[in-house]
Amino acid sequence: MAIARGGTLIWAMMESPSLLMRDFSDGFLDAYLAQEGEALLGSVGCYRLESRGAQLFEAVDGDYFAILGLPLVPLLGLLRREGALAA
Repeated sequence: MAIARGGTLIWAMMESPSLLMRDFSDGFLDAYLAQEGEALLGSVGCYRLESRGAQLFEAVDGDYFAILGLPLVPLLGLLRREGALAA
């Protein structure tokens, strides 16, 4: 993620979370797909870690919010330091 002000980069960071998928049965996968339905199509990677998708993984390493698409905690810290949010 990068933040610029007036065309000048003022902050940048990169998060690289990793997820280790667990072994599961075809039956589990079929049930998961049926339960989640069309909602999966609106999710990066077609899993929803914030929902039943958490059951697909054996291990998750890294920032939860980065996995969802935005490293929120570091961004909020920057916004507080820059005075855009109350400290």
